[in-house]
Formats: sequence, structure tokens, C-alpha cells
Amino acid sequence: MPDLPDIKEFTPRQIVQELDKYIIGQDKAKKSVAIALRNRWRRLQVPENLREEIYPNNIILIGPTGVGKTEIARRLARLANAPFIKVEASKFTEVGYVGRDVESIIRDLVDLAVSMVKSEKTAEVEELANRHAEERLLELLLPPSPKSKKRTEGENSEPDDAEERYKRNREKFKTRLQNGELEERMVELDVQAEQFPLMQIISPMGVEEMGVNLHDIFGGMMPKKTKRRKMKISEARNHLIQEEAQKLIDMEQVVQEAIQRAQNSGIVFLDEIDKIAGEDNTAGPDVSREGVQRDLLPVVEGTSVFTKYGMVKTDHVLFIASGAFHVSKPSDLIPELQGRFPIRVELHKLTAKDFVRILKEPENALLKQYIALLRTEGVGLEFTDEAIEEIAAIASEVNNKTENIGARRLHTVLTALLEDFLFKVPDQEIKRLKITREIVRDTLRDIVEDEDLSRYIL
Repeated sequence: MPDLPDIKEFTPRQIVQELDKYIIGQDKAKKSVAIALRNRWRRLQVPENLREEIYPNNIILIGPTGVGKTEIARRLARLANAPFIKVEASKFTEVGYVGRDVESIIRDLVDLAVSMVKSEKTAEVEELANRHAEERLLELLLPPSPKSKKRTEGENSEPDDAEERYKRNREKFKTRLQNGELEERMVELDVQAEQFPLMQIISPMGVEEMGVNLHDIFGGMMPKKTKRRKMKISEARNHLIQEEAQKLIDMEQVVQEAIQRAQNSGIVFLDEIDKIAGEDNTAGPDVSREGVQRDLLPVVEGTSVFTKYGMVKTDHVLFIASGAFHVSKPSDLIPELQGRFPIRVELHKLTAKDFVRILKEPENALLKQYIALLRTEGVGLEFTDEAIEEIAAIASEVNNKTENIGARRLHTVLTALLEDFLFKVPDQEIKRLKITREIVRDTLRDIVEDEDLSRYIL
């Protein structure tokens, strides 16, 4: 998120204001997550002897689908510039069954943290990497003569005319390169060949998480494969900048910082936690819901997880769980897991009034997206206030008649409404498009009135 102050400058009230830009309503949930986020910064200011004793207050968000549970957690993580991962609790299996184990959540979180820190460090050295890449491009365009190589190595006497001429040519090429005059020129470059896993190590943590290949095991004993490629200077520059940035970054420091960030500010969003709550109705050798909960418990409670970057502690990772809890209820979770989610927030069902605000107010509002998309074709798209109210009313009505999928219904309604216009626009000379209440009613009337049809289309 650009131009955001550091998280320590955000008060809980400011955090809620930032969330308000993207999420309509749900004030209670926003307040709870804002406090949880601010508490993370507060904890880091506490004396070290007490810091380790302060654990995050994990949260359960309870509410139907499409009311903003995931979006609240995602925006919160972007606000904090924290590693954030969303996982579905129902995808995990208990120990002893084929499938992903719960510790893979933390391994994925650390992978994400490493990518984040690496991107930040790359941005820091970008200017220097650019200069180094430029020097290498000049060497490709104008290789030094054998004589000048010897002189630079200190083997001979004073510079001669050839060396002076080489320097002048180099400066000319440098100027042309900086002015973008040589972007289409072809050069030959050695690039690293794609490395595919040759042998994977099967371990308790699962094959897919480790991704260990022979190059990881034997390190420098196996030389890296390179291949010679011809490419334009514009493409070669990007390759060289990446190579030079890799040389300038200290990966050990990146990994250490990433682990610290994952441990102290990582956020895990556990979706569909209600799917692993309740009694196990099946008999036989099936994965039990309670088994998954018991495997999840130590990770949420605080344990050390082995990753390819080293051991990672989960004591201070913030877990935000969510579920509709239509069939089960939070009290159906095992007592130990309930105790690890002390804060429970109920999100209310969205009404037609909420839908009107969702369509108009957020910075990424759906109407703003469609207006921007059609502007690329030179078409001015406009929605009247009555049309917006009608779209919201239809979305609310369909939610009540069929499955309630919350704000996601707006996507399906708008897609059905604008489908013909989006199809015709490139071919027909349409410069302005005004959507009125009559157009909305005429386009969607048949679908809304036919319940079977709306079930499939909307």
C-alpha cells in the first residue's frame, strides 16, 4: 500500500479509518483487529523480560460468507506490512494421513516473509545494481582490447592512442545507452538455466514444502548451468540488474530478518474453521475434525516449526479465524482451541443499504472498476443513483431467495447487467453509456423473477 506511514504511527482509530476506505460497516470487527494490530507494536516497546510473556489475542470472526471477514484481515496485513497468509482449515489433515499438515502454514508464512524482505532489500540496492548492470552492458557492446586489458592489470607503460580512443568510444556508448538509443541492439548474454528438482527429500513435513534438490544438498560441488542467449538490450538490462542485485544482497541477513518478521508480526487467516468444528459423524478410517483441531492447537498455542530456513517460533504469530458457523458454533471447537481464540466478533448480514455504499464508497468499488475498464475503450460509463439502488435491491433480493453470498452477489449481478454492453463496445461506436433504473430492470427482470434461472445465473 503506497505512501502509508509506519505502523507505529497508526492509532487504533487511524487503523479503522484506513479499513473504512475498503470495507463498509462491520465496525465492531474493525475495532477488534485494530486493537490487536496496535498491541503488536505495543508489545515490541515493552521491556524484553516481559515481552516474551505477552501473547497475541487471537480472534474468531463469525458471520456469513461475503460480509468482509477475509478482506478485513488482508487489508490489516497490508497496513502493517506484515507477512500474511490465508488458508482454509478444511484443507488440512491430521497426522498419519496423506495431505498437508498444519505446520505447512508456518512454512508458507516464512517463505512469504523471505520474499517480502528480499523485495525490500532489492529495492534498496536497485540504483547500485543499475550502475553495475550498465557497466556490464558496456563491456558487451564494446569489449576492451587485449592491450587495454594488460594495461589495466599494470603490465605495461603509459596509455597510447588506442586506449584513449577506446575510452572516448566507451563514453559515447554510455551516453547513447543512457539516452535509450540502443534498446533494440542485440547482445549475447550468459543466463542461468532453469533448475528443476532432480531429487526430492521425503520428510515428515511433506514433499511440497521442502522443495530440496541436488543443488541444495551439494552446493558448490555442482556448477550452475548457464546457457548463451541472444536478446535485446532492453531485456538484457533486466537480467543483469537482477543478477547484480542478487550479488549485493546478503541472503543470511534477509533470512534472519524474515524469520523475525514472521515470528513477531506474521498474521495467519484461518478460513472455514467452522468446517472442522462439531462432532465427527463418520465411522472408520477417515480424517477426523477433532484430529485436525488437535494438530492445529500446538501451532496456535506456540511451538517451534522446522522450515528450510531454520526453526521458527509461533508464540507471537497472530491467528485470525473465521467461519459462518451455520451448522456448528464456536463452542463446538475443542475447549483448548477455544481458549486460544479469546476474542469473538460477530459480523452482521449485509442489507441493500450496505450494498449501495459498497458499490459507491470504497476505493476499489466495483462501479469504479467497471468505469475504469470501459474508459480504456474510450467509453464514458455512468450509473444513476436510482440504478445503483436498484442493483443493490436486486442483489439483496436474490441473496434472500437463494444462497446468501453477501457482497459477492454484486459481482454476479453487475456481470449479468453489463454483459451485452461489454461485448458490443469495441465494435460499435459507443462513446457514452448511462445505466438507468429502467435498463437495470429490463435487463435483469426475467432472471430475478425466475427463481430457477437466478439460481444458476446469479
